[in-house]
Amino acid sequence: MTAAAARGVTVKSLEHAYEQEPVLHGVSFDAEPGESIALLGPSGCGKTTLLRLIAGLERPSSGSITIGEEEVAGTTWVPPDRRRVGMVFQDWALFPHLSVAKNVAYGIAKSPNKDEAVADALQMMNLAGLEDRMPATLSGGQQQRVALARALAPRPGVLLLDEPFSNLDTNLRVEVRTEVRGLLAKLGITSIFVTHDQDEAFIVGDRVAVMREGQIVQADSPRTLYHQPADRWTAEFVGTMSVIPGDANSGLVDCVLGSLPTDPELNGLVDVILRPEQLSIEAGDEAEVQLVEYYGHDSMVFVNLGDQQLRVRCGASTNLIRGDRVRVAFIGEQALAFSAG
Repeated sequence: MTAAAARGVTVKSLEHAYEQEPVLHGVSFDAEPGESIALLGPSGCGKTTLLRLIAGLERPSSGSITIGEEEVAGTTWVPPDRRRVGMVFQDWALFPHLSVAKNVAYGIAKSPNKDEAVADALQMMNLAGLEDRMPATLSGGQQQRVALARALAPRPGVLLLDEPFSNLDTNLRVEVRTEVRGLLAKLGITSIFVTHDQDEAFIVGDRVAVMREGQIVQADSPRTLYHQPADRWTAEFVGTMSVIPGDANSGLVDCVLGSLPTDPELNGLVDVILRPEQLSIEAGDEAEVQLVEYYGHDSMVFVNLGDQQLRVRCGASTNLIRGDRVRVAFIGEQALAFSAG
């Protein structure tokens, strides 16, 4: 199966409200053709509403949406069936009374090649041989693949996915999202994912747009978001961290770990943000291990240093236990910090 030519998406100054209750406030972003964008944010921040507006399931209160070279909302209105946009819903929304093949065929216009298009979509999603099965007889992973095959069968230029992996168990979710990310990259389809899971957003998104209270607070590559967040809230939302007070002056910040390099433009009292991999545990007697979480591939060690608790990422072979006396050292290049308060 080959995809239709990917199309970009541009959203400008989008506003939307439900019964006078504002949901989106001046949202603007763009997705380049073939790019994967993850919309990341807590529940109720407007992620799904934004996706529904792009799909054409709702009309924005103001602002505009352009798909490819065509404005689909704003001064004009293009109905959803003419936008060439595929959508995968959180609950997959399969028709329980239709077979797998008929579910996939549902969105394809009548043509002599319709059966071939269905077969290609099923083959692509490793569903060949399941054409006559009913959705209720399939596993969660298989149902998710049927939903994706249905969305891809009409060869859309843009694919929208609303928390598509949330109903899968942990191991299957990891497997399927990696498979789907690889498939969409291979097909070159522009895709926009909605998720509240930071790990998932970083895996599926070439760029991640972080949303809070109806606004996009930062849109960047996963690496930039993690290491250069726009504010403390974003820093905490996109990854594990420890926060300690400090006093910044001339590119250094004094804190319980000593004088650490930081942004030279900062001065005065700050909150110092430390990622677990920026710290190491050494022999010493300055701090005490409070808890060790073992993950198999690595460990997270919680250490009390004075009245501060620090999280330190260690290797899987660490033999630290609660009560051990240690020293914590900063091994990063520069400590992130934000003005206190």
